[in-house]
Amino acid sequence: METSNGKKPVVVLEDFWRTYRSGEVEVHAVRGVNLRVEEGEMVAIMGASGSGKSTLMNTLGCLDRPSRGRYLLDGVDVGRLSKDALSDVRNRRLGFVFQGFNLLSRTSAIENVELPMLYSPRCPPRAELRRCAEEALEQVGLKGRTQHHPSQLSGGQQQRVAIARALVNKPSLLLADEPTGNLDTRTSIEIMAIFQALNRKGMTIVMVTHELDIARYCLRQVVMRDGVVVADQPVADRLDADEELEKVLDEQAAIQLVAER
Repeated sequence: METSNGKKPVVVLEDFWRTYRSGEVEVHAVRGVNLRVEEGEMVAIMGASGSGKSTLMNTLGCLDRPSRGRYLLDGVDVGRLSKDALSDVRNRRLGFVFQGFNLLSRTSAIENVELPMLYSPRCPPRAELRRCAEEALEQVGLKGRTQHHPSQLSGGQQQRVAIARALVNKPSLLLADEPTGNLDTRTSIEIMAIFQALNRKGMTIVMVTHELDIARYCLRQVVMRDGVVVADQPVADRLDADEELEKVLDEQAAIQLVAER
């Protein structure tokens, strides 16, 4: 299934509902959402606490199923899959990046990156495992940090390891949940530069963020409120992370120069 522009949809939500029970009360966390994300898009999902964005993200990550409606991932109806098949889809088709990095503290960077391949039914031989992990770390600018443990890395470097881990199985969809939430301004822009570089190479990215400036690095913004999509539009004034990083570095250099006088 392709669109008129020749791109296939990676994500299709059709009349998606997610309902929970809280005692005697039914809570409609997401209500009748229709959403389509094509390959090569970079989409920000925004909304206040309780808007339904986290529930939506859990569904896109195959951590939850629709109560009603359908979720198609690369054309596969996720709601019809068994638990084992769902786990396989998460491992092969999806990459996850979290706000808190979620790295194993006593494990080196390269071993953290190898983990998704180790859990795969098609785990490659040891030499191939190491080569793929090294390539993923090099892709995020950590070629010389393969043996460092998380405690030896800055927050930004830890998030780079987490991105490399998400990329190592070559997923069709990268999901990022508040990926800059624990980072300072400069490091946040550096992480967005990595996402934009990946996106330029064709990676499809869906990111939850509450930061308006971070959402402006994406191609499209989807805003949720009370379980429904209230806005879905292209980013008209998209920021270029490389350009913004250069501005920050210039500002920091100017501040340093004044401080030294």
